[in-house]
Amino acid sequence: MGGTKRWVLFKRFMTKEAWRWKCFGSAFKWKRLNIKRSFVDNVVFKLVSVLEAIYLVATLCFFYLCCGCHF
Repeated sequence: MGGTKRWVLFKRFMTKEAWRWKCFGSAFKWKRLNIKRSFVDNVVFKLVSVLEAIYLVATLCFFYLCCGCHF
């Protein structure tokens, strides 16, 4: 009798776990790559990288001009 109780509890536990994985399983699937979106993402990333580099160099120049070494 104890074995059947364990089996029923195990079966109930596994169905709950399977349901949980079924809900979250769709989140891990790869979606199709949209070529247009990929192209726009690449262009925006390059543009933001260039703007960030210009900003960092300007900040460094401002620091050395205003707060840098004084002879």
